[in-house]
Amino acid sequence: MSQPAEPPYPEQFPGLPANAFTKFDPAPDAEFYIQPRLVNHIDDGAIAAVISIYRELLPPDCEILDLMSSWVSHLPPDITYRGVTGLGMNVEELAANPRLTRRIVQDLNQNPVLPWENDEFDAAAICVSVQYLQRPIEVFKEIARVLRPDSTFIVCFSNRCFPTKAVAIWRALQGHQHQQLVAAYMQSAGFQNLTTRSFAPENGDPLWAVIGLAPAKSPA
Repeated sequence: MSQPAEPPYPEQFPGLPANAFTKFDPAPDAEFYIQPRLVNHIDDGAIAAVISIYRELLPPDCEILDLMSSWVSHLPPDITYRGVTGLGMNVEELAANPRLTRRIVQDLNQNPVLPWENDEFDAAAICVSVQYLQRPIEVFKEIARVLRPDSTFIVCFSNRCFPTKAVAIWRALQGHQHQQLVAAYMQSAGFQNLTTRSFAPENGDPLWAVIGLAPAKSPA
């Protein structure tokens, strides 16, 4: 189901408390992700929902930025893209992902600056990882910078996470409230025409998504 995104949570995003992006486990994320996890983090139904969204919104000729990537990108297996660049935390996971044409290891909580020029990508996606971002607005602004104007940015997530690594505000919310939070991130970073998708089976993992378009760039 597709519908306009609800207003951001809370009333004013800068009003979030100072501890909103803290974690139960304050150890460096690099320590947590040092071991590869070659498993799916959502079930088959939720994976099919992600693939369906990607199939609809990512044209075959596009250059995709797969952020917080892993060993699988859930892209439609029958579609070949011009390029898929993966940025993640574990070199072995990225090396095992056959859809990636470029790979880079980077901790976005330590360094949110993306290592690419302006307007380099036609689309970007974050799948079941947005809950771990401690500097989401900085990261989303960087995504807007490296995307061409009107390019699609898709953020998908479920009710699953590593709770010790999810930020406090994520743990305090649930379901559609997470959509409102991600919409707030996107809106604060300048993304436009926000919409949401929801997949809620009777049995199995739910899947939510927030989709936005990169803003037009100011003349140099």
